[in-house]
Amino acid sequence: MKVSFLNNGFFDRLETLSVHLRPDLSGYYGGKHPIRKYGQTIEFADYRKYELGDDIRRIDWNLFARLKKYFLKLYTDERQMHVRVFLDCSASMALYPKKAEYALGLAVALGFLAVQNNDKLSMYFLKDGTFVDPFGLIVGKNAFFSRIGAIENIAFGGEADFAKVVPRIPDEGTNDGLSILITDFLNENRWQTGVEYLLYKKRQVLVCQVLAQEDIAPAFVGRWELVDAEGGGAGDARNVNLRIGRPTLERYEKELQAYIGEIDSFCASRGAAFLSVGTDTPIEKVIFSELADRDLVR
Repeated sequence: MKVSFLNNGFFDRLETLSVHLRPDLSGYYGGKHPIRKYGQTIEFADYRKYELGDDIRRIDWNLFARLKKYFLKLYTDERQMHVRVFLDCSASMALYPKKAEYALGLAVALGFLAVQNNDKLSMYFLKDGTFVDPFGLIVGKNAFFSRIGAIENIAFGGEADFAKVVPRIPDEGTNDGLSILITDFLNENRWQTGVEYLLYKKRQVLVCQVLAQEDIAPAFVGRWELVDAEGGGAGDARNVNLRIGRPTLERYEKELQAYIGEIDSFCASRGAAFLSVGTDTPIEKVIFSELADRDLVR
């Protein structure tokens, strides 16, 4: 599926930002994320008393001249993180083409913010009860741009089962970065299990809900047969015949807001960030405003 707004101008507008992660993550040597552990950068962090076996080259001799005591100079440490994007490519995501395009664009934008900050990037596309990993590990902008054009070849279909698939991802990582889930949450699978697994692995988690305007404010009026996009087609038990009027639409709006509130509460109770956006919101606004407010980008 072609993503029309993925162009040089789009990426130029994102150049000033990068992903900002928690300092308690471990990551890998050689990155740009400050962490709480002390390391070998040139930025001073603190002092501590000298102990037998410490490197005497780190003693502050000027401080010794004043206090006649030995203190070591400690410096900040910076690490490379691994950002993993899990994108729902189920049938419901493609029911409205703009939703699929928007979700792909959001995944690419967040991936770009990762690689431009020298982080590792993996992108997993979930559908038909499994996943595909067409790009492999991406490190650096050159690798990113050489592979990301193939995102237009990603097909949508079936169901995305986060609970089953996420724990099966090879090298899902422990305490080494950010996991991003992008979905519409319009399925019956227990996505909560996938989120809890990632949190169990001590990863920072961002959960993004993408909804088309048709999801938010349906314009259906009259008698309709509602067919589950991820079901078995005609005759599926999940399909319903329904007369839709103003009371039905008002009830739908209340139920949708309650459902979004449940997702938000679940994520907040477990320390995961949550964001719900409609496809009428420009992706740049999501990143520069919504994610910046959550201190996930700077």
